[in-house]
Amino acid sequence: MITLCMDTSHLFLTLALIKDDELIASVQEECWKQQSEEIFPQLEKMLGSVSLTSDDIDQVVITKGPGSYTGVRIAMTIAKVFCSMTDKPLYTLPTMLLYAGLQKCRVVLDARGKRVYTCAYDNGVAVEDERVEYIEDLKEQVKSESLVGDGQLFDQQKNYPDMAKNFLLLKDKWQKADNVHLVVPEYLKSAQAYKVDVK
Repeated sequence: MITLCMDTSHLFLTLALIKDDELIASVQEECWKQQSEEIFPQLEKMLGSVSLTSDDIDQVVITKGPGSYTGVRIAMTIAKVFCSMTDKPLYTLPTMLLYAGLQKCRVVLDARGKRVYTCAYDNGVAVEDERVEYIEDLKEQVKSESLVGDGQLFDQQKNYPDMAKNFLLLKDKWQKADNVHLVVPEYLKSAQAYKVDVK
């Protein structure tokens, strides 16, 4: 069983190939706003590195957001087209859960407009609701927490995990889509909020 995993929702282009329960190839490159240009060359290169082609892919896993308005859609659109044309299963995973993996931590991802997407996790389980918060409102709370993601927004270190490995670690959290065509991004913000952020 060959699984292709993809995340384009934030700063990184993350690709992973999992054979049964083993990670056999991966890519994790920071390429903000360039994922659409990089994803197909990197996919081809990754598949070639393990002598596979797209015909060998049995199922696909993608992140569903929150994240960049356009970024979330890149991997999702590719996956939906591929899975609908080949009748292969499609699975989704929350973006912040992918960042958390199995750590006990708080994920903070830049949501623009002096805000972050945030959620606390423990061993692959969200211990609160995913939400958007103003950075200023979280500053005191995060001082006592282990941050994953854009820690620099809170005067801490950036902390980005090996997301390819996290795709595998979270295998039991993959959510199978009953209907590929009904898979949609989860943004947590209104479309109007994204338009404001671009300015």
